[in-house]
Amino acid sequence: MAKYPNTSEDRIPQILDAGVLQLLEQQSSGKFPPGSEWQYSNSGYAVLAMVVEKVSGKPFGQFLHDRIFAPLQMNNTVAYEKGKNEVPHRAYGHTKEKDSWRETDQSPTSAVLGDGGIYSSIEDLTKWDRALRRHTLLTAAEMRPALTAVKPTAHPANSNGKPISYGFGWFLDQYHGHKRMSHNGETIGFLTTIQRFPDDDLTIIVLENRTDKDPEQQALKVADLYLK
Repeated sequence: MAKYPNTSEDRIPQILDAGVLQLLEQQSSGKFPPGSEWQYSNSGYAVLAMVVEKVSGKPFGQFLHDRIFAPLQMNNTVAYEKGKNEVPHRAYGHTKEKDSWRETDQSPTSAVLGDGGIYSSIEDLTKWDRALRRHTLLTAAEMRPALTAVKPTAHPANSNGKPISYGFGWFLDQYHGHKRMSHNGETIGFLTTIQRFPDDDLTIIVLENRTDKDPEQQALKVADLYLK
């Protein structure tokens, strides 16, 4: 779907990762005592990006390029920063309204890189998935914490009432008896999912630039065909 020029989204003021930290600094308390509960946090990923910058001495986008994208030859993947780089041949997000489509591509948080702002392709994400599988980027021991669920006193539940298990960046559960690590993404005009079944050598990735579909449902239909 082509970009419509001069849309209002082009002029939306956007917050950066440092701005997220400034908002957090204004808070007087957390939602619950550390270790007592768990809740998904986009803000936490923004802070984590700033930790990476501090330790590496590089801007987060540059670190991602040097440490992940370039070594894996993910040539069509970029941490987008307006005025610093471009995303050639990119798709733009769209929302269906009655019988027409409206471009809904940028929100006030679209420029935060810790929890998003990465533009990629199916081909490049396949390279990333292969690197995870072959431990090209991280050894099995280094990857283990990402696959170890947190153990708070109170576990949140999903819409089906099942407890949520979450590692470092991955939801962890079983699907019809098959070990699964997965994650969905959602932002204005975009929906995504990655469903990995490590014991079955199966990964399914769906990228949508429209909001009227269910990527996870689509991915699991493919998984059903394979896992049978």
